[in-house]
Amino acid sequence: MTTFDITIAGAGLAGSECALQLAESGMRVRLVEMKPHHRNEAQNSDNPAELVCSNSLRANGLHNAVGVLKEEMRRLGSYLMEVADATAVPAGGALAVDREAFSARITKLLEDHPNITLEHREFGALDTGADEDIIIATGPLTHGGLKDSLEALLPGNLYFYDAIAPIIAADSIDRDVVFACSRYGKGDGDDYLNVPLNEEEYHRFVEDILAADTVPLRDFEDARYFEGCLPIEIICSRGPMTAAFGPMKPVGLNDPRTGEQPFAVIQLRKENLEGTAYNLVGFQTKMTWPAQQKLLESLPGLGKVEVLRYGSIHRNMFINAPQLLTDGLALKDHPRIRFAGQITGVEGYVESIACGLALAYIIRMERQGEGVTPPPHTTSLGALLSHLHTPNEDFQPSNIHFGHFAPVPGKKMRKRFKKAFMAKRALEDITAWRDSLNTPPVGPVRIQQTPEDSNGGTT
Repeated sequence: MTTFDITIAGAGLAGSECALQLAESGMRVRLVEMKPHHRNEAQNSDNPAELVCSNSLRANGLHNAVGVLKEEMRRLGSYLMEVADATAVPAGGALAVDREAFSARITKLLEDHPNITLEHREFGALDTGADEDIIIATGPLTHGGLKDSLEALLPGNLYFYDAIAPIIAADSIDRDVVFACSRYGKGDGDDYLNVPLNEEEYHRFVEDILAADTVPLRDFEDARYFEGCLPIEIICSRGPMTAAFGPMKPVGLNDPRTGEQPFAVIQLRKENLEGTAYNLVGFQTKMTWPAQQKLLESLPGLGKVEVLRYGSIHRNMFINAPQLLTDGLALKDHPRIRFAGQITGVEGYVESIACGLALAYIIRMERQGEGVTPPPHTTSLGALLSHLHTPNEDFQPSNIHFGHFAPVPGKKMRKRFKKAFMAKRALEDITAWRDSLNTPPVGPVRIQQTPEDSNGGTT
């Protein structure tokens, strides 16, 4: 009877990357995949590593945080990034792949690896007393016995609907218009920023929201919203003043420049301790991304807004990672149970692969007796992991964006120079981190892009 060092539930992007990394390092991996016996509502293929929504892995340049993340993963020996580059199709500045070829190549890698046993069955109920380490990488549509087990194990810390408000870059906010003030003066002075609207601006904004294009629900999604996180367009549809008495209420928020209370406000709350990003309080939405951009640019003080993450609402399942997980992505109360991929609260194809890659490095460090040394916060991988460990009263899934990175110290830079500096710093630091470990990469290490050598430009 075969014994395994580790069992991974789910052969999606995170599970496949993690399995290949651990198997290549010599561990015996059991990879449990429910297809072809069962597919969830989003799946169409029987192969592992299926790209269910799009064939795009988003921007490929180093001016974008996800492009930096992909380049870091290449330097860390990611198998799935190698396959993505090998199966790429023309897509301008993005990395898009032939999704069938991409999945087929990864399937072959998994099936051919002598240290991987691929079992096609549902994982079933979770055994918290198992003798082996278990990685849950079943994604946002986890179901059946495993879902029931997680509900019982993590009461109140497992979410089944993903309600996300837009996040914007702090340095794109016009502070001559937007004022800092917490309601009734509570908290620190800049915990919240406030976009003031007069009566005419408010009613025009509500009209624009109601007229905006929205993303239609998919067949397996139904419009059962929680009252505590209603889409802003649903709130506005309940009456022209509903938002003014809801998320846009101005009470306790006097504009220090006028001494008066605006007719309505949009509050921006710090997204991170460094204050490089803010989210729009109460602005969960199913509006299309172009509609969100247009609406935000119409607001006072946000005419040049940089959106780091657009809002969305869709069916999802994720855990309260900052509350539950250790630095090793293990449950604090059950350290042999770990999580990888979208179920942790990372959002997107690339981020899921990166999470699986990071977890493999962590497990290898632990197995070789090293302390867990996460990538620096200056890197995109470190920033992504930091998102999963930063306490947040309203933790929500997120793509990687520059707002997650450690801020740039010292002089203020123009935006394009700042991003070039952050990309250069990230790749230098991820390379130094990799070379400092006693657990070198086991996958294919490559360098595809090198950032421009720029120290930035002062404003």
